[in-house]
Amino acid sequence: MEEGSVFRSVLAILQWWGFNVTVIITNKWIFQKLDFKFPLSVSCVHFICSSIGAYIVIKVLKLKPLIVVEPEDRWRRIFPMSFVFCINIVLGNVSLRYIPVSFMQTIKSFTPATTVVLQWLVWRKYFEWRIWASLVPVVGGILLTSVTELSFNMFGFCAALFGCLATSTKTILAESLLHGYKFDSINTVYYMAPLATMILGIPALLLEGNGIMSWFESHPSPWSALIIIFSSGVLAFCLNFSIFYVIHSTTAVTFNVAGNLKVAVAVLVSWLIFRNPISYMNAVGCGITLVGCTFYGYVRHMLSQQTPGTPRTPRTPRNKMELLPLVNNDKLEGKV
Repeated sequence: MEEGSVFRSVLAILQWWGFNVTVIITNKWIFQKLDFKFPLSVSCVHFICSSIGAYIVIKVLKLKPLIVVEPEDRWRRIFPMSFVFCINIVLGNVSLRYIPVSFMQTIKSFTPATTVVLQWLVWRKYFEWRIWASLVPVVGGILLTSVTELSFNMFGFCAALFGCLATSTKTILAESLLHGYKFDSINTVYYMAPLATMILGIPALLLEGNGIMSWFESHPSPWSALIIIFSSGVLAFCLNFSIFYVIHSTTAVTFNVAGNLKVAVAVLVSWLIFRNPISYMNAVGCGITLVGCTFYGYVRHMLSQQTPGTPRTPRTPRNKMELLPLVNNDKLEGKV
């Protein structure tokens, strides 16, 4: 690999890490330090900022070409994905509201397992024993982390776990519903964020509107807090743009490893800022989970390099297209 290419890959990974960790820490800061305990509204702000940002990138700056979607497909294909997309983001913010970043990020690493199980149950896809074996340390690490978590909260745990299911469902829907469109992360946000705003706007207003008014009246500096909240939305959109850059600047294996190291960086930074208690066994469980995710990505990559039709290739029914779960769920996640 040329020196310039290596530098570009390292730069892409570092700015991706920076935006990702900053978004996570900022959201946790909003819930914990600003006492703005309204995850639906925070998600709605992120969707609005991302909608505006995607429009500017595609329509004004023309940094990315618009992928044209047929009008009927916007409701038949895009709307179901937007609904799951909305649930995924809301559950992520709800989990941050109740559990530490370290615990939330570890549970998010469970997504490869939920994706494989859903593909096996829904699509009847068959996987090699090595795929299932590679998921054992992931599941074991998360169980160990959950049992030894000192700040365990059942509601936050369930929100994070169901968030994994929502992410897996969105990945599968993206492969099936958007087949032929080849969306990138920016076009994904361009189409889905406005619909997600429409879906979430009314529930956020009805469920959290009165609480926000009370918070605004009682908070010592509400306008400064609102600047931070809307800044988190801008950072969330920047994260989507950084995802596009890192995907095109690295290989699949590098993307997988960097994604798991990103979780470790987020856990470390969150501990330095919030000082949430982490036991020795909890840290061990988190480490096992990350190593398991890396091993899973390696196994998937090795199997993808084999000649199709060999005995070691996962057997998939001919009338079902190949579905490759995204280990870090960043290619189509469009985080906001």
